[in-house]
Amino acid sequence: MAFPVHIHRYEGSSRLHAPLEWPTMRIEHRLLTPGFLRPVTCTCTTISVALAGRALARWMDGTFRPVAVRPGIATLQPVGLEETEVEITSPVESLLIFLAPSLTASSAMTDFDIDPARVELVRTAGISDPLLNEVAVALRDMSSRPPESTDPLFAEGASSLLAAHLVSRYSNIRLRPATILPSLSDHKLKRVIDLVESRFAEAISLSELAAETCLSPFHFSRLFQKATGLSPHRYITERRIQDAKARLAEGRLPLVEIALEAGFGSQGNFNRIFRKHTGLTPSQFRTLRRNAPKAHF
Repeated sequence: MAFPVHIHRYEGSSRLHAPLEWPTMRIEHRLLTPGFLRPVTCTCTTISVALAGRALARWMDGTFRPVAVRPGIATLQPVGLEETEVEITSPVESLLIFLAPSLTASSAMTDFDIDPARVELVRTAGISDPLLNEVAVALRDMSSRPPESTDPLFAEGASSLLAAHLVSRYSNIRLRPATILPSLSDHKLKRVIDLVESRFAEAISLSELAAETCLSPFHFSRLFQKATGLSPHRYITERRIQDAKARLAEGRLPLVEIALEAGFGSQGNFNRIFRKHTGLTPSQFRTLRRNAPKAHF
């Protein structure tokens, strides 16, 4: 485990999928059953987002009024919090997001140029936050399918985004937009594109891409998507699809070799991702190219 996670608070609940973990984030998709969540000292920053079900959550020490839990409602527990016992009245499907303790401090410094010692996250319950819900749904979907080679890149971007969002929205310092926003010049963008072109079949981290632009991963991701219309994760996936299409059109290599050479990791991943993005399996695409050589896909 990359960092300590206070998972024993949720021992009475059921895992719906196997947990996923990266150096900066761990996620657990669980069904919280009626009963009590144990008191705990939070060893990392935790976001809990309800995905299905309705219940009433009661903090037994009276910290908060009872919260009506429904899909999209989230709770934020900062690292170091002495969290009380909480009663859940009905089953709730939740995604638990555990962030490495260093993430928010790093975001305060690199994304907002603020002394991390001045920034503390505020314990919050009953949040209706579209961004937290959108990220949670994406991570839930990731946990419910076989792993893909670009998952670490997506996870790194999601954890950077979450850390910056928490600092800007749920900290003791209400942050204002920076007066001088960082930029992604054509020169810097070209350096990133050149790096992707040379290594798209390999595992590339978000930090490596951001380093080419001298930006933090959070700012880089936002500006790259603004410049290209695609997130870094999606851009690399699309580049792999393009490479696979060219190899399929040549018609010589077995599908398993194309999957590996284009960076998909396995033929199973290749089939699933290619169909998701094109509406065709690799075999169907190859057959259509053979039968209609002048068609463009």
